[in-house]
Amino acid sequence: MSFANGKLLATPGVSQVEGAGGGGLVPWAQLAGYATEDELAFSAFCTQANIKDFQLNSCGGQVNFYDRLELSFAKQNFDVEPLSLTLSQEIIGIKLRLYGDLVYSNWPQLSLGIQHKTLTTPDVGFSLGARDDNGNDVYLAASKLHLGLLAGYNVLWNATVRHTQSNELGLLGFGGPEGKAALNAEVSAAILINKHLAIGTEYRQKPDNLGLKEDDWQDVFIAWFPNKHINLTLAYLDLGAIAALPNQTGWYLSLSGSY
Repeated sequence: MSFANGKLLATPGVSQVEGAGGGGLVPWAQLAGYATEDELAFSAFCTQANIKDFQLNSCGGQVNFYDRLELSFAKQNFDVEPLSLTLSQEIIGIKLRLYGDLVYSNWPQLSLGIQHKTLTTPDVGFSLGARDDNGNDVYLAASKLHLGLLAGYNVLWNATVRHTQSNELGLLGFGGPEGKAALNAEVSAAILINKHLAIGTEYRQKPDNLGLKEDDWQDVFIAWFPNKHINLTLAYLDLGAIAALPNQTGWYLSLSGSY
């Protein structure tokens, strides 16, 4: 056993807001950290998103076991400024690499993940019609890095399908009068400008179980990887309407560390 140092710089991505390895909004097929098949990796992160009427703080970590299994945890606090209240939830995640390698296999890397979410402040969600204060998101992710694909630059893409009943990630509870669990698509694309810098975009479909016209989310990000132990991500967010409050745009900053 050894600690992680085996993968190419930046290839694990960053820390997703629900705790998994990947992009900021979307879990990718890659596992967090730089562990290869005979290594362990430990990662931690903190993220803050500031938009028009809300602020989300999420902190947690991941353990990568031999580039096969990722365990993750995230604690989210969502400040609702118009109402002067905070919504909180905890997320325990597991991701299993099913097939392939991001760089070296002919076909994309595939991973299956589960995120178990527990809302510790359920009153607002219940008042809006949510059915439960906990739920499970199940997703299948495919990722591939193409070396030198675009004018000599490396290009990464990811596609994720998620089965979920989470309202606003689960911060407004789970399920509701307008529907049950559904399949939603999530996609990401990034260009590696050099081995230290990546720019990209993400798009995430979301269900509308509460009938509040919950919008899909999207971002444009830049991620900096000075070395294999730290990375910093800055993103512009367009989250549409949240709890019927429109035009929720703003900025996202995330710091991750790996060992």
